[in-house]
Amino acid sequence: MTSRFLRAIAALTLAAAAASPALAQRVIRIVVPFGPGAVQDTVARTFNNELGKELGASVIVENRAGAGGTIGTSAVAKSTDNNTLVLAAASHTLAGHLYSKLDYDPIKSFTGVANIGYSGYVIAAPGNMHVNNLAEYVKAVKAQQGKLNYASAGNGSATHLGMAYFLAKAGLEMQHVPMKSTGDAVNEVLAGRVQGVTSSLIGVMGFKSDPRIKILAYTGTQRSKFMPELPTAAEAGVPGYKFDSWIGVLAPSTMPKAEADKLNAAINKVLQDPAVQQRLANMGVEVAGNQTVDQFQKVLKDDYEQAGALVKASGARIE
Repeated sequence: MTSRFLRAIAALTLAAAAASPALAQRVIRIVVPFGPGAVQDTVARTFNNELGKELGASVIVENRAGAGGTIGTSAVAKSTDNNTLVLAAASHTLAGHLYSKLDYDPIKSFTGVANIGYSGYVIAAPGNMHVNNLAEYVKAVKAQQGKLNYASAGNGSATHLGMAYFLAKAGLEMQHVPMKSTGDAVNEVLAGRVQGVTSSLIGVMGFKSDPRIKILAYTGTQRSKFMPELPTAAEAGVPGYKFDSWIGVLAPSTMPKAEADKLNAAINKVLQDPAVQQRLANMGVEVAGNQTVDQFQKVLKDDYEQAGALVKASGARIE
């Protein structure tokens, strides 16, 4: 009787321990500071399941949109649980120069955990504008200077700054219509409600043959291997214009170096998976390779310096 009782107590103790939150599977959140359909959202969902398997954890993607990505980014900067990350891109470093007030520092408040890759952008117009190339687009916009609209993923987003910088370089003026994601901005062009967008390749890859949108130029210094037929903006008549973006995973700067290195190794391993690489390629993302935490941190610092010059040239500012 006593032996049976002790065995029953032991069984109950083991069951309770197994159900204890302390022993539950680790949950890692990758915060996307833009809405569903945004570049970061799409990229995060290409590898979160594989990353979870590699780490023996549950890796979930959480959208926290608003204020050009600064609301979700701010929440991650203040996190101290070592399980909260942010999937960031060019808008992260741009924000430090664009906004007059931020409650975090884009560089000092974060550790660059892993560089996922690079994505170029394109300049596109609605099909109902009936322009065939960038030169015709510039001429059409100039004929209605200040009267036409362009959409972006929101104030301070890369799509906002990319277009503002293009307009400054081309000597054009258009009205800005901020949306919540790149997908929303592209949809405005598809519907013919706005007359332009600077979108990442991810946002337009599925519409290359759609007559509702005309993709006019690539924003990189060289043609994209994903759209080699598309001329660069410089080739198409706007010399000196260049705009592209890194895409990576950041953690709060309070994360211990050992933990950041562990996540870096896991993400880099996942990025070597052919299936993950194909998903990223389908969206026009070129995988960065095995960059260390320190190497990626240098990429962020260099990009932050370049972002300052870009924001200044665009004339954009958010109080």
